[in-house]
This record gives sequence, C-alpha cells and structure tokens, in this order.
Amino acid sequence: MRELTYGEAVNAALHRLMEELPETLVYGEDVGVPGGVFGVTRGLRKQYGERAFDTPISESAILGSAVGAAMFGRRPIVEIMWADFSLVALDQIVNQAANVRYVSGGRLQAPLTIRTQQGNAPGACAQHSQCLEALFLHVPGLRVCMPSTPQDAYDLLVTAVHCDDPVLVIENRSLYFGRKEPVETGGPVRPMGGARTRRQGSDVTIVTWGAMTHRVLESAGALAGDGIEAEVLETPWLNPFDTEAVLESVRRTGRLAVVHEANVTGGFGAEVVARVAGAGAPLLAPPIRIGTPDVRMPAAPVLAEALVPDAARITGDVRALVKG
Repeated sequence: MRELTYGEAVNAALHRLMEELPETLVYGEDVGVPGGVFGVTRGLRKQYGERAFDTPISESAILGSAVGAAMFGRRPIVEIMWADFSLVALDQIVNQAANVRYVSGGRLQAPLTIRTQQGNAPGACAQHSQCLEALFLHVPGLRVCMPSTPQDAYDLLVTAVHCDDPVLVIENRSLYFGRKEPVETGGPVRPMGGARTRRQGSDVTIVTWGAMTHRVLESAGALAGDGIEAEVLETPWLNPFDTEAVLESVRRTGRLAVVHEANVTGGFGAEVVARVAGAGAPLLAPPIRIGTPDVRMPAAPVLAEALVPDAARITGDVRALVKG
C-alpha cells in the first residue's frame, strides 16, 4: 500500500507496466523529457530511455503510429493531452483502431491504450473542456473507462494495457492533484467491467462515473439529512457497462437519476435510462438525467462552474424526484 494522489497513481501504473511489459511504449506531446503537462509521466524517460518519448504536435500521427505498432506486437500507451484534441485523430481511432480485429477476421488485434483527460477546469474554455465519452461509446470495438479514485486510476490503466482491444482511459485533471489515498500497487490485473455501490440506499438509485462521483457522494450525504437514502452506483467501466447492476439497484429503489459532467443531450445517461426502461424495471417516477446544459463552456471560471452540476444542484433535482 502506498499513499498516492490520483496523478501519482497513474504514474505508478505506468512504471509498473513499463517494467513488466517490455513491448510497451509511452509517447505523446511533452510526455518524455518534460514528464507530461500534468507531471503524470514524470521519470519514465529517465528510467526507460527511448521507450518513453515526445512527439510532434500531431494527434493523427500519434494515433496512426500507435495502431500500426499495436498490430505488429507492441502495446503502445499514447497520451492525447486534452480529450478535445482526440477529434483531430478521429479517423485513426474510429475507422482504424476500432476496426482492426473485425476487418482482419480476427487475425490481427490492436492492443493500444489511449490516455486522455477531460472536464472543466478554471480557464479551460470551449476547446479544452468537452466531455466526449458518449461519442466513443457509440463506436463498436472501443473499450472506455473513467477512473475517479487513485486506486481506480492505477487499476483501470493496468487492466487497459493488458487488454487486446483498443482502450480509451479518460482521466480528469481536476483529480490529478487531490488528496493522497492508500493505493494497492503491484496486485493482480483486475477484470474489465463491473460497477460498485459507493453508498447504499433504498429511495433512489444515482448512477454516475468520473469526477462527478465525488459530488454525487456529497449530495447523497445532504439527502440523508432530508430523510432520503440514495444508493450511489459508480460505473468506472462504460464499455463494458454493467447494466445488470443498475437494474438490480433500480428494482429495489424504484427511482433512477443519472449524473454526468457531459452535456445532457446525447450523453451516455440517455443510454442508461433507455436500458432501464427497455428492461421494464418498475419505476415510481420518471428517471432523470443531470448534466451540463447544452452550451459551450465559458472562459470565466465562475460561469463555467455554474454550468457543471454541483452537489447542491444534484441534491435539489434528486429531492424533487423522490418527493414528487
């Protein structure tokens, strides 16, 4: 057990993977000599030499080369500095990496891991703040996860790199420098998928992932003060997604709220609601989705923070759902 921040846990996982898997490479913009814009790749270049290196500012080149390297035996771990920038390389991710196994009839695979981070931060502006998980979840062949704790940041990355499919690991920069927590390092590779109950309750199920998990847990505490017991179900893996865990919880509570930082329209919360409705789970009230309004993110931190769901807004919306 080691006391690590979220960012330090990612770094620890990268060191382990580079040590245990000689076929791994770590590369991207500023990840080598500078050690990453957030310091997450610090020390890799010094310890592993040219297996950790910097690239030109070309997301298409980064992802295109990663697909080729993965097809020929490497396990590249590439960083896209902001999730927004992955759109520059959408062809390489959607049309190439996600298709390798299918178009080769299973003869080839692309075991590459794409690390990126997303979400609002002070001054992030419209081109550095988008939450794009739903876009990639629409693409068959891609695995997607969003860790919210230092332990998950470590475990999910290790699992992703051992997977023989392309995996998108979406981190959140608001978590990189948070408080230190005990992290078990060096343990077995965890299985992919699954959900966890972060708080038990009987009145409403709140499904969430990523950085919103912490705000939802704060909200659940406030709701308890009102006599509303919310069950908080976190789903770090969005593909594969643990639909059965959500259904089992909703069947007990009878109410569903889905909370994510992404825009409400077209967000993955709609898919969660559709799966619950399609399964015919008995509901005492219509399910709700809580997310960012459908607007571009302003530059002013106070305006941006007003758009992203906070504990007070989550509490009010869920209270209205339960109280009717």
